Amino acid sequence: MNNRSDFDALTARPGNRRMKAILVLVATLGFVVSPYFTDGFSGFDPNLFPVPQDDPPTQPAGYAFAIWGLIYLWLIVHAVFGLLKRADDDEWDAPRWPLFVSLGVGSGWIGVANTSAVWATVLIWVMLIAALLALFASPRADRWLMQAPLAIYAGWLTGASCVSIGLMVGGYGVLSEPLAAVAALTLAVLIGGTVQLRLPQAPEYGLTVIWALVAVVVQNLPNAPVLAALAGVGIAVMAGAVLRGALGKS
Repeated sequence: MNNRSDFDALTARPGNRRMKAILVLVATLGFVVSPYFTDGFSGFDPNLFPVPQDDPPTQPAGYAFAIWGLIYLWLIVHAVFGLLKRADDDEWDAPRWPLFVSLGVGSGWIGVANTSAVWATVLIWVMLIAALLALFASPRADRWLMQAPLAIYAGWLTGASCVSIGLMVGGYGVLSEPLAAVAALTLAVLIGGTVQLRLPQAPEYGLTVIWALVAVVVQNLPNAPVLAALAGVGIAVMAGAVLRGALGKS
């Protein structure tokens, strides 16, 4: 293989497409079971930071993490269907490499996150970028089995990646905790709104970002109403992007 066209020709062969479908299924299962081989993850250890992050305003309320049950289940359905029914489909094949990268990195993420917030932040951004590449490459056909699960996965990673940035800048004293939360919220809405406007056909992405922002409101409403209000503005912005797509004004 001397050039890109040789690589494309090789990976386009039916056997190679099927192998990629198998790899996505293996990576998905590894991602789903990985919490059972660690101590689980309920947020970074506050003492991983020079400035301990005890109950930081950046982090959403704990109930929001329940969405992982839906994400795991939907990704498994997607991977099994993709292997059994769409293994040789060109459109289904397009997102497989970036999705494999995202899920493969994600399989080891919890173990890293329990020991290093810095490396966990780096890795979750790798997961996010790869997940977004997969989402943008996903076809509209079989939307509920392809595009929707990738959209909620990428939507949650958008929020989680920005939370990691907020914890880093707050935990290393770059900004105060309230300002770190403002920075994280602003970044999440900027990325989320931009992606949603470019993918109006995938409202699940924006709705998942909204889910995370609502949990930030719940987290901060009792003690930090200004931050809660800012998260509320973010919800309005994301809702507007989702609605624009629904009305066909993209």
